[in-house]
Amino acid sequence: MKLKTLLMGAVASAAFAPMALAEGHEGERGRDGEVKIIYWQAPSILNPYLSSGTKDVESASLVLEPLGRYDENGGLVPYLAEEIPTLENGGVSEDLKTITWKLKEGLLWSDGTPVTSEDVKFTADYCMNPEGGCAQLAKFEGVSSVDVVDDRTVTVTFNEPMPNPYGPFMGGQSPIIQAAQFADCTGAKAPECTEANFNPIGTGPFTVTEFRPNDVITMAANENFREEGKPAFSKLTFKGGGDATAAGRAVMETGEFDYAWNLQLAPDVISKMAEGGKGTPISAFGTLVERLELNMTDPSPDLPEGERATAKHPHPFLTDEKVRRALSMAIDRELLVEVGYGQAGRATCNMVPAPELYASDNTDCLTQDIEGAKALLDEAGWVDSDGDGIRDKDGVKLEILYQTSTNAVRQDFQALIKDWWSQIGVETELRNIDASVFFGGDPGSTDTFQRFYADVEMYANNFDGTDPQSYLAQRTCAKFPSPETQWQGENINRFCNEEYDALVAELGRTGEMEKRGEIAKKLNDMLTKDSYSILPLVDRGRVSAASNTLGGVILNTWDSELWNVADWYRKKAE
Repeated sequence: MKLKTLLMGAVASAAFAPMALAEGHEGERGRDGEVKIIYWQAPSILNPYLSSGTKDVESASLVLEPLGRYDENGGLVPYLAEEIPTLENGGVSEDLKTITWKLKEGLLWSDGTPVTSEDVKFTADYCMNPEGGCAQLAKFEGVSSVDVVDDRTVTVTFNEPMPNPYGPFMGGQSPIIQAAQFADCTGAKAPECTEANFNPIGTGPFTVTEFRPNDVITMAANENFREEGKPAFSKLTFKGGGDATAAGRAVMETGEFDYAWNLQLAPDVISKMAEGGKGTPISAFGTLVERLELNMTDPSPDLPEGERATAKHPHPFLTDEKVRRALSMAIDRELLVEVGYGQAGRATCNMVPAPELYASDNTDCLTQDIEGAKALLDEAGWVDSDGDGIRDKDGVKLEILYQTSTNAVRQDFQALIKDWWSQIGVETELRNIDASVFFGGDPGSTDTFQRFYADVEMYANNFDGTDPQSYLAQRTCAKFPSPETQWQGENINRFCNEEYDALVAELGRTGEMEKRGEIAKKLNDMLTKDSYSILPLVDRGRVSAASNTLGGVILNTWDSELWNVADWYRKKAE
C-alpha cells in the first residue's frame, strides 16, 4: 500500500492543478501580429532527443508537445492527453507497473494528419533505439515496452513497479514526434535527418517557417492547433545569439523584443536595464545549479580520435578523489554568488537543491579552505617538485583546461576560480565557446559540452517537474556520451559507480516518500561530497524579462520556460 499511497499523495498535490488561463483570449487566432523572443544561446537543432541543451529543448517546445507538462508550481497538467493518468482514475495499474495514456480526441499534426498512439509508441522506440544516441534516454528509465491499445490509447509498461511513472512523454524534454516524418531517421541515422530535425511537424501553437541554425527561427501560427483563438500571434520570431546583456536591453531598454530568456547578469546590471521602462525582469527559483563537471576520462589531444574523453582512458589526475576535493575546497562560493547573482543566487553543495524532500543537508563545501586544500594535495603526494609553481606527481602536472560558454558572469567565475586554484598549485587554462556551439548537439563538433574535450567544464541545467529520479538516473554508467552514441548522452563527466547504478534502480522501485527522499539525497551526495566528481557552485534563480505589453507570461522553472506560449497575447493600450 505504500507504493499506492505515494502515487496518490504525489498526484493529489500536483496532478489536478488547473491550466493557467490568461485573460485577453477573445478573438481570432493570430489577431495580435508578431511576437519576438530572444535567447542569447542560439538553437542549433529543433529535436530535443538529439540535444540536451536548454535552448534547443525550449525552442523545440514551441512546435513539439508532450502528453503532459508541469505548471509553474510543479503540478502535472494534461496537454495532448485527456487527463493525467493516476491510480484514482485507473490510468496507473494497481501494481504500478503500467501507465495508460489517452490522447485528446481530434488531435492533428500541423500538416493536418491525425495524431495517434502509433506516434507515441514511435517516439519511445526512437529514443530507446540501442543504435542511436538519445539525449533524453533517462526519461525512459525502466521502460520495458510501449504498446498501442487503440488509435488514442497507449500503455507504458515498466520492468518493476514504478512509483513515479511520469518520465516518458512528460515535460518539454520528452515530446511526441511524428512517426511518418521520422520513420527513416532512427538509430544511427537520427542525426543525418536534417529536414526533420530542423523543421519538425508538431502539435504546438507554432510551425517552423524557416530555421537558420545558430541564428534565427521564424514561425507561423499552427492553423491546426487544437484550441480555438490560440495562439494570439500570427508570427513568432525566435532570435538566437549575442549575449545576455544585449538580450536584456532588447526587451527592457529598446523594446525591440518581447521576451528575453535567462538573463545571466549581475543584479545591478539588470536593475539598471529595468529603468528603461520597456520591460520587467521576472524571476523564480527551481532546480537550476551552476556547477563544475570534472572529467573522469582523459581528453588529451595526444590520444587517437575516437578514444579521447572515453572510458578507454581514465583521467591522469582527476581520478584522484583528493585532487577533486582540493579543487572544491579552494572555491569561495559565497563570493561567486555575490559577484554573479546577488539575491538571484544561493551558494550550494547540491546537484538537487529542491524540492525540500530531495535536498541534502550537505553544506561541507560552503567554507573556502585554501590551506586545507594545500595540505590535502601534500598528503596525496602532489607537490611542486621543480619549483615552477605547479604541483606534480609521477611526471604528471596539475594542469587544467577549464571551458564554459561565452558569458560575462561565467568568465568572471573562470577568472576567480583560476586564481584560487593557482593558490593551491594548479595551473589553469581558460577557454570559452559560443553558447550555440557549446550547448549544441552536433556530433561532428569537438566543442560541445557532451564531447567534453577539456578537464573541467562549467554550465547549469535542471530537470522537468519536482521529482529528480530521471535527473539522477542520467549519471549511470551506460549513459556516457561516446562515438558509438554520436556523442549524445547525459552522463557528461563519465562518472561510473556500480553502487550508484544500483541505488538509482532502488529509487525507481521505492514508493514511500520519505524513503525516496533519503535515496535521492544519497545519490546527490555520491556525486558531490562523497566523490567530488561534480562541484556545485550556485543554486541559480531563473531571471528573464518580458515586455510590458506582453500578457499571459508565467515563468516556469519546472518545465520549458515557453510552456504556455499559446496563452501569450498583446495587452491593449490603456
